[in-house]
Amino acid sequence: MRVALGQFNEMTHERLTFAKQLGVSGVQMNNPLLPMETGYWQYEDLKRIKDQVDEYGLILEALENVPRTFYDKVMLGLPGRDEQIENYQMTIRNMARAGIPVLGYNWMPNGVWRTPNAVGRGGAIVTSYDSTQIDTFPLIAGLRQVDELEGRTVSHDEMWDNYKYFVNAVIPVVEEVGMKLALHPDDPPVPELGGIARLFDSSEGYKKAFEIAPSASHGMEFCMGCFSEMGEDVIEALRYFGNDGRLFYIHFRDVQGCVPNFQECFLGEGNVDVVDAMRVLKEVNFDGFIIDDHVPRMIDDSDWRHRGHAHATGYILALVDAVNKFC
Repeated sequence: MRVALGQFNEMTHERLTFAKQLGVSGVQMNNPLLPMETGYWQYEDLKRIKDQVDEYGLILEALENVPRTFYDKVMLGLPGRDEQIENYQMTIRNMARAGIPVLGYNWMPNGVWRTPNAVGRGGAIVTSYDSTQIDTFPLIAGLRQVDELEGRTVSHDEMWDNYKYFVNAVIPVVEEVGMKLALHPDDPPVPELGGIARLFDSSEGYKKAFEIAPSASHGMEFCMGCFSEMGEDVIEALRYFGNDGRLFYIHFRDVQGCVPNFQECFLGEGNVDVVDAMRVLKEVNFDGFIIDDHVPRMIDDSDWRHRGHAHATGYILALVDAVNKFC
């Protein structure tokens, strides 16, 4: 298993130098700021960022999340979804041609929801979700309303139908070009938000997805924080999906509490025994990469939270070294 640095949307000299200084082997981009006028990512733009990463002796492990407007009609089952699927297939083909092996995706038309920030250890600022504040305070992340729906709700059955339509059209292309498609869990993992049903708020939702598309090219962007938010046994979920060959990469973060109320935290002080989590990844022969994902904002931190990322990444690197030596 490898450790990467992620959660940025521009490939800059500063980000790549920071990754080298931390000692990670690769990088991952989230919501890359690439031209989007065509509705898909162009090969030339993808090749440019791949070449940038290569120049620093790093691996471009994955891209995570295309713009919502690339597949919003697909998720919601609206007219125009077939054109969006064709464009999504083009993105996959262009990524493969550029040498980028994994595309992470989610099935949350109204995004990740967060209520106002909380205060963590030593006064660090952390994100939180409190169900009692949804209707009282403005969301700091997520879309309370999706304009395309014009006030209509979307049921679980509809969302499952939309998902089947999408994944059955996309997975054959992923297989054809030799890539992997990695599904992120819902965040927060609740049955519905804003009148839109959510499908991947539990292990059972994932199992159903893999029954629909059982391809070896279809797996998980296993967000340990989201599984911790679910209140599930995270260690057993890692073991189950690891033994099933579904772990493509890991968001190694944690929270305190679980739905309906939780807040993010530093590694080692949340719900999960992070040493056990890393031991299980070793046990199941996980051969993907690990990134830190969301991190607390530490004192005098940057907008991107360099200090928080440095702390979390160093923690993860040490855990990997320890389990490789002693387990």
